[in-house]
Amino acid sequence: MTTYGYLGPEATFTHQALAGVDGFESEDQTRAYPDVLSTLDAVLRGEVDQALVPIENSVEGGVSATLDLLVNGDPLVIIGEVLLPVTFCLCARAGTTLDQVRRLITHPVADAQVRGWLAAHLNGVAMVHTGSTAGAAAQVATDGEPGDAAICARIAADRYGLSVLAEGIADNASAVTRFVLVSRPVPPPARTGADKTTLVLFQRDDHSGALLEILEQFAGRGVNLCRIESRPTKTALGSYCFSIDAEGHLADARLGEAVMGLHRICADVRYLGSYPRADGRQTEVTPYTTNGSFAAARQWLDSLLRSEITREA
Repeated sequence: MTTYGYLGPEATFTHQALAGVDGFESEDQTRAYPDVLSTLDAVLRGEVDQALVPIENSVEGGVSATLDLLVNGDPLVIIGEVLLPVTFCLCARAGTTLDQVRRLITHPVADAQVRGWLAAHLNGVAMVHTGSTAGAAAQVATDGEPGDAAICARIAADRYGLSVLAEGIADNASAVTRFVLVSRPVPPPARTGADKTTLVLFQRDDHSGALLEILEQFAGRGVNLCRIESRPTKTALGSYCFSIDAEGHLADARLGEAVMGLHRICADVRYLGSYPRADGRQTEVTPYTTNGSFAAARQWLDSLLRSEITREA
């Protein structure tokens, strides 16, 4: 039975997202960890087979802790992803009213997604950040002072016996968080035609046009990018690498050739996995970038080489 680590405690958004993992059947398969580092370390140590961690939010962008650990840590690969709509509520101990709230506790990403609502309803109330939204609910329930309130998911309020003072408090009602399922290095799942590949690219040096040279490897082969962001390499000020999600699978000829081109021009290419897209959207492929078109071009080149050999003989 596959075992899963996740960013805990119970009732976090990551915990909820586990239900969307193919093969997940029972809470008996799970183990909660207090932060992304310990969650991913559990995979490396063999405590769990796979781990689910947040990597991107539609409002706040990339999750720095996850991105940096995948860039700089020991080798891990992404084998799947889950998308989860994110909604927040404000909750406190029973008997607390909205006008009695004096301190708010939540995760920094949640804080960023409810600032407009807070400005309108709880302007000036002190904010304290914690490791997870569920942890905020647990803190209010067990160690909270009068006037404390947590910003979390409804499931966390229910789990820790808190009263909901307000629901749907996110500034963007359509916010979605993307989670990735991570394992020790294994061959990628079979291509589905609706896949993503995640790479981290390190430049040989910083010069004019360096990023363009990287992007040309994708553009010239018809590979679309669905995410690109720079991350510090942590070696020197101003030294950055690029974390990229590309449409397609490493087994696709167009993407495979792009990765080979990147290996040629980059100081390092860190392959973080090819896996099915959570939204199931098929990759649009032009007629001249299909696997067949690349195979035909290779056959044509081979025929030219055979012709040259025949004439020389």
